[in-house]
Amino acid sequence: MPAPPVIGQPFDRTPTDVSGTRHRSRGLPQDLLRDASRRLSIIAMLAGVMWVAVSVLDHALFQRARGDPDWVTFKTADGIALVSALVSFALFFYTRRSDRSPGFILDLGHGFLIFTALALGLIWHWAPVPPGDMVLAQTPTVTWIGVLVLVFAAMVPSTVGKTLVTDLTAVSMNPLGMAIAKARGAWEYGSDSNLLMMHFPDYLLVSVAVVISYVVNRLGQQVTKAREMGSYQVGELLGEGGMGEVYRATHRMLARAAAIKLIRREMIDGGNSPTRELALKRFRREAGLAASLRSPHTVQLYDFGLTEDLTLYFVMELLEGMTLETLVRDHGPAPANRTIHILGQVCESLEEAHASGLVHRDIKPANIHIGRLGLRHDFVKVLDFGLVKSVAEVSGEGSLATGLGMPPGTPAYMAPEVTQGQAFDGRADLYAVGCVAYYLLTGHPTFEGANPFHVIARHLNDIPVPPSQHAGGSVPPALDQIVLACLAKRPDERPRDAAELARSLAAVDVEPWGEADAAAWWKAHDARVP
Repeated sequence: MPAPPVIGQPFDRTPTDVSGTRHRSRGLPQDLLRDASRRLSIIAMLAGVMWVAVSVLDHALFQRARGDPDWVTFKTADGIALVSALVSFALFFYTRRSDRSPGFILDLGHGFLIFTALALGLIWHWAPVPPGDMVLAQTPTVTWIGVLVLVFAAMVPSTVGKTLVTDLTAVSMNPLGMAIAKARGAWEYGSDSNLLMMHFPDYLLVSVAVVISYVVNRLGQQVTKAREMGSYQVGELLGEGGMGEVYRATHRMLARAAAIKLIRREMIDGGNSPTRELALKRFRREAGLAASLRSPHTVQLYDFGLTEDLTLYFVMELLEGMTLETLVRDHGPAPANRTIHILGQVCESLEEAHASGLVHRDIKPANIHIGRLGLRHDFVKVLDFGLVKSVAEVSGEGSLATGLGMPPGTPAYMAPEVTQGQAFDGRADLYAVGCVAYYLLTGHPTFEGANPFHVIARHLNDIPVPPSQHAGGSVPPALDQIVLACLAKRPDERPRDAAELARSLAAVDVEPWGEADAAAWWKAHDARVP
């Protein structure tokens, strides 16, 4: 594991490379590239529909209205439209696969633009022009190819050089189509200079498209720059919470994957300096508290800091697997022996935190991760120690979350003394562990209600039904008693500490859930596990 960050490091550092120099060129973030590839997919689908619709309408309305006796005949232009529609739909379906490289898809988009421009150039000049319409047909004007060039520049990001080459090639399909028409005897445009003059508006639009491409690319690069946190490059969004978002990230020198939690700027920028300074003070303290924890079952904090635009960030290890919330939601309740295996590891994490005088305050299924670590499966990590609070505090400052108006936990997992604003200690976390155990065993929260206030009221007043009554008798009586003990209204009626709870769980007479069981489960339910 990497060494923990040095607590007390300066927080006014700016996001630069380790070498101290800025990147001269930056690629667009992967999530922006994926968004662009989805836009290209929509363009391809619309293009396919348009090719079919325009071809049908041309026959049914225009050719028939002109009295063309062959209006029902399939013509060469129809063949070009049909091929173009098939290519458009093929690109649409190709881009729908999530495993496609966004960069490669966007490169295909450039080829698709040139192909579409060629089809338009051929169709537009395929039919012979009546002598009386020749002057009008040779009048310089903006064509559909010019419009497409602008649309692609705005919706499909690319480098300036690639945009220039692609767009010049695309708008040249009109003169090429006209030259082919002249060779067939369908058009007569005089000298070759007239061939280019008739389409100079499209060539002018190329310069506009290049400017648009430059602006779009620069905006993407600014997003990339803004997402650089210390030595980490921020990638795709992994999830969102009440205080900010979590992104995948990579260390630019070590190529180490990580997760970055960003605290939204508006959460600390309260419009006055004292509010901001208090939030920054709490952030420094809580990051230091989280970084001091060493249990292998506590998510590791690599780094933390503050960007130039006052975005706070935590850099944590990137985990493989799922939260307990996802586990139960997607796969149903866990058996008693697996529940004991999971909760024992949660207790190990909390035991260290409580021994250090820290209370997590937001233990819930969404904050407990289970997955693979090395060769071990069902390895538990307790997440989000950003709400930790020292039980020795007497200043009344609270945590960063509560100071910013966030509730100190989640109603369905909050101990009665917390919801009543009374003093609390590590036994409040044990109450939450009991709620998590109830959810794991039954697939239901301990108490349900019409709204959060109703849930809190039930935690204060109602006696929970033993989990075995919801789980169809598959919960051993001893485990029933342990869960109900954790859910006692009064803290002194719960287990004394996490170590005692762990010993009680280990003493339950069930077939142990071992590594072989865990590995078999993950192999059956997760294709990423070999």
